[in-house]
Amino acid sequence: MRSYGQYCSIARALDVVGDRWTLLIVRELLLRGPCRFTDLRNGLPGIAPNLLSTRLKELEAAGLITREDAPPPVATVLYELSETGRAVEPVLKALGLWGMRFMAEERPDDTFQARWLAYASEWFTVDADPDAPPAVIQLVAAGEAAVVELRGGQVHTRLGRAADPDIVLDGPPRAVLGLLGGLVDLDRAVELGLSVTGRVDLLRRLRPVAPN
Repeated sequence: MRSYGQYCSIARALDVVGDRWTLLIVRELLLRGPCRFTDLRNGLPGIAPNLLSTRLKELEAAGLITREDAPPPVATVLYELSETGRAVEPVLKALGLWGMRFMAEERPDDTFQARWLAYASEWFTVDADPDAPPAVIQLVAAGEAAVVELRGGQVHTRLGRAADPDIVLDGPPRAVLGLLGGLVDLDRAVELGLSVTGRVDLLRRLRPVAPN
């Protein structure tokens, strides 16, 4: 692990998590919980196996992750965030919220996964009407599905499809995430390919977190 060689807490933090792919590995472990090596590879399209191995060893040496053998009959190693690793979560949330301003354009070679849709909905939106009855919003972006549940003033998400959602938003990631993140309004999202079915009024209830 390379070092900036500076007696500064920001530099020291970047010594640990500043290399390419490192924070995305932490993201996957936050979203998935204990993971096999193959799970992490699937969640990190484009990473070379040898580089993933190197980054995992570095994170383990820095005390951010632990590894242990899965219980029988599964013969594999599971990687999990340590307490120090889990402490990175608010940093990732703040970084992700700051990064939303760069999401206006979707590059042709960008990959997309349902977990990224789910965490963005839970981390970067709020229920603006906490006293309203529970509601279910189905999100589908590039074929990846996630469910948003509004109840008790909280936003909860899970992967998959709801049996009877109140509203369905289906379209390219740029349109779905752009609408949820406040980057585009509903009319523009529809122009970008978003299909909306159901209670459109719920979009006024699910509001983006104000960026810092």
